[in-house]
Amino acid sequence: MEWLDIVDEHGVPTGEVIERTKAHESGVRHRTSHVWILRKKAGRLQVLVQKRSEGKDSHPGCYDISSAGHIPAGEDFISSALRELKEELGVEAEERELIYCGQRHFAYEQEFYGKLFSDNQVSNVYILWRDMEPEKFTLQKEEVSEVRWFDFVECMKAVEKNRIPHCMHLDELEMVLETVKNAVSEL
Repeated sequence: MEWLDIVDEHGVPTGEVIERTKAHESGVRHRTSHVWILRKKAGRLQVLVQKRSEGKDSHPGCYDISSAGHIPAGEDFISSALRELKEELGVEAEERELIYCGQRHFAYEQEFYGKLFSDNQVSNVYILWRDMEPEKFTLQKEEVSEVRWFDFVECMKAVEKNRIPHCMHLDELEMVLETVKNAVSEL
């Protein structure tokens, strides 16, 4: 059983906890960490996306953020992000390598397996630079069936036009791209 902190609109724990399944049944606000893995290849920005395993409780078989996960009760955004990278992809990273893009709030309801799934998240979004070929990642098969690199702009177009099965959000990809552009302009 996985317990999550109930949080306010800024992602600050209220002191109450809820079991993950119950949070998704009732739409209780909770936290997640999102890490987008990027690289430059042949002068182009690329983003690593994962394909969710078919057994996932939501969005099975869809392309998603490089690494993301719910934050267990008592844990923080950064430690959760680093743990998820290791568990899902076998990627070791340090806090100083994560580049903060911002915080995103979203809620939606959708039916999966005949049951309503009500998600209400406060997510911290990060970038991690890594140039690794897909076969070098160690995938947690219960979570991730494959990873692949997309040209960043092409990924944004594919999400916008729904050309691939996905559960990525265009506004989050735009947030990541804006962070990259700002970092380049500061150099």
